[in-house]
Amino acid sequence: MKVLIVSDTHGRDTKLEEAVLKESPFDYLIHCGDVEGREFFIEALAECPCTIVSGNNDFFSDLPREEEIELAGRRILVTHGHYYGVSMDVYGVVDEARSRGCEIVMFGHTHKPMAEQRNGIWVINPGSLSYPRQEGRMPSYAVMEIARGKEPEVEIKFLPR
Repeated sequence: MKVLIVSDTHGRDTKLEEAVLKESPFDYLIHCGDVEGREFFIEALAECPCTIVSGNNDFFSDLPREEEIELAGRRILVTHGHYYGVSMDVYGVVDEARSRGCEIVMFGHTHKPMAEQRNGIWVINPGSLSYPRQEGRMPSYAVMEIARGKEPEVEIKFLPR
């Protein structure tokens, strides 16, 4: 199963459209918050099942604060991350994922991509397609290949500015 993971698009859709076109077809889309009113556009663009959570800039949104989902037998916590202090460290969100029996946690907020294991939990932040903050400031997203009984494969990908 191919999963496209994005975050922090902040209502700017050009790079999101590029990522969707580049990675199509995919089976599932996850948006880790700060969509700023564009959730219906994202769902239509993806043409597949989606999980979208609210971020700290989704002020008047009915989106959930976080979601627990299961893909290929793996429990995943999807959150924006700002309630767990991810700007300082990821251990709060890792501990929350573990306490819920999740093997993977996905979040945004920092606009800096990462995909690594911490204390046995996959920690995935796709960065930002609209306002990247990592060195080089390239718009980023993540692609996860996940299959029952196999270790997930996660790759951070970049688009030209």
